[in-house]
Amino acid sequence: MLNLSLPGTGTRFCDGLTRRNMLRVGSTGLFTGLGLPQLLAADETTTGRLARAKACIFIFLEGGPPQQDMWDPKPEAPAEIRGPFATIPTSVPGTFFTEHCANCAKIAHKFTVVRSHSHADNGHMTGYYYVMTGRKPTFPDGEHPIPTNELYPSLGSWVARELGPRGRVPAYINMPHPMSAGGPGFLGAEYAPFVIEADPSQPDFEVKDLSAVTGLSSLRLAQRQKLLAGLDQNRARGGRAAAMATYYQKANALMQSAEAREAFRIQAEPVELRESYGMTQIGQCSLLARRLVEAGCRFVGIDAPGWDVHFNCFPSLKEDLIPPADKAFAALITDLEQRGLLNDTLVVMMGEMGRTPRVNAQAGRDHWSMAQSILFAGGGVKPGQIIGATDAQAAAPTSDPISVADLLKTVHTILGIDSDKEYPDPLGRPVPLVGSGRVIPGLLA
Repeated sequence: MLNLSLPGTGTRFCDGLTRRNMLRVGSTGLFTGLGLPQLLAADETTTGRLARAKACIFIFLEGGPPQQDMWDPKPEAPAEIRGPFATIPTSVPGTFFTEHCANCAKIAHKFTVVRSHSHADNGHMTGYYYVMTGRKPTFPDGEHPIPTNELYPSLGSWVARELGPRGRVPAYINMPHPMSAGGPGFLGAEYAPFVIEADPSQPDFEVKDLSAVTGLSSLRLAQRQKLLAGLDQNRARGGRAAAMATYYQKANALMQSAEAREAFRIQAEPVELRESYGMTQIGQCSLLARRLVEAGCRFVGIDAPGWDVHFNCFPSLKEDLIPPADKAFAALITDLEQRGLLNDTLVVMMGEMGRTPRVNAQAGRDHWSMAQSILFAGGGVKPGQIIGATDAQAAAPTSDPISVADLLKTVHTILGIDSDKEYPDPLGRPVPLVGSGRVIPGLLA
């Protein structure tokens, strides 16, 4: 079944909203996989601009990771601000993380932390939308159904539109479920993500969209193709119908491609390597992301939920949240480097917000968008840096404040995309990919 991301999700946030409200394009129609052409109708010409990276892996810690409990510790602050975690040195002299970021601390010289990302949207869905589209939301957080990318395309969809696929796999992929603000907006369904709605850490993991329909022989498959071709001869072609006709064979090739099936076959990886990432959802998604960019995917979005830590947060941070993310990120950077892929792959890890400086009365941290940390690696990023700083409470930037527009412009620039390029929206109004912001000063080598 092919899942196209639409408003909604399946994990519950503090407001009780679910994370799953999907359009499902099934395999029970005239020909299995008819939705796939829409994912392959990418412009196969590049922008012609200097690209430092060929692909991006974007790990989204959904709900808001606490900056002061991870990459921006405040050991001199009072206990109600610094939290219970100890501070440890990293491989970069003078730089410290908290004790549960030990794997990242060992390779801190291989990536850069921007500690001064800041914006003014304190909502989960609205903040997610803002970060992924660069547009301030016009809807209140918690509105149902969530209006996700009904107009403005997400970062991944822009990358798919501007760069197109490099191999047999789709240009834009989400896992292990849709990024809630990862839709294509007015670009149309052909630039929606191909969604792997399965957990690659599970023993029975498979991408069902690449499997042939049970009982459908090659002869029957050929007959259906012939029938569809006959129907196309009598059908007026225009708009999305033309796109479907043009890319139908590409979709069929993807489903029949041994190379594509192999790219998704995480079971082929050595057990030792899989364990180095962690046999967790975020760990195995990160490993699969490496396989997918290796196979030609341009943008892999990993949606890692659970970071909305309002109540009794420190046990879950210690046991369930920080260590898996720390292990996955460190293993991904190390693996990419060892395979010679790090220079060509930009890796970003962040959430839609940070968390409040002061621990609340329920021993948790609440929403706080005014300060958060972002990790950058590969793709021409100058490693071993800390860019920006926050005050003694990790409440606000004290130097080098970085905006959402700066973040998006930086990613576009690293991938060789002109972020000032404009496309007409459905009303004919010119819409730039980003249109403002700057490349994060000092980030690139």
